[in-house]
Amino acid sequence: MTVQGEGRSLGRRCGFLRLGGCNLSCRWCDTPYTWDWQGTSDSGVRYDPRTELHRRSVASVAEELLGLGVDLIVISGGEPLSQQVRLLPLVDILLDAGMEVEFETNGTRVPHERLVRPGLRFNVSPKLSHAGDPAERRIVPQALRRFAVTPGTTFKFVCRTTADLDEVAALVADHGIDSVWIMPEGQSPDEINRHMKEIVSSVIDRGWNVTTRLHTLVWGHERGV
Repeated sequence: MTVQGEGRSLGRRCGFLRLGGCNLSCRWCDTPYTWDWQGTSDSGVRYDPRTELHRRSVASVAEELLGLGVDLIVISGGEPLSQQVRLLPLVDILLDAGMEVEFETNGTRVPHERLVRPGLRFNVSPKLSHAGDPAERRIVPQALRRFAVTPGTTFKFVCRTTADLDEVAALVADHGIDSVWIMPEGQSPDEINRHMKEIVSSVIDRGWNVTTRLHTLVWGHERGV
């Protein structure tokens, strides 16, 4: 059990389901242990999937999440929509039990039609050029446009400087995006505060929303359990 650290639901008590595997390799990723089996992140660390990943049944995961005593479950990664078909039975159980579900996604996968339903929201975080991957990998127009017309979707962009906001503005205009939230990049409170001070006034002037990274401000780079 924890709190949602980012975006529209920031501060809400929730349970996290973190999955392994990602189709991107952001150089500043704060969860490289979910995908970096080759030492491609800035940390230079190669993680062992045999240690980091654990195969579990839908029933056991559902039982644990329902037993947390919270009404919000956040499904994250890695990139969880890479496994979205496998997640459909779990989502059915959670929603039928009256839970709310949020998916944290990089916006490169078109959501399955059965995931577009009441009680489920997408927090879409398209990656900007400073993440390091080429544009054709990190920007998928078909997926972004589908999310843009999906009720309840929040778009969340990681930014370091005001120059990054121009890149966000182009994506917003090109893909019909609204509900824009800007989040400072950083893996420590000092980094987050420095980047926040750099961008916050310009974000407000553009009519967008601001979110911090609450979990990092509180716990730093400590891994959850």
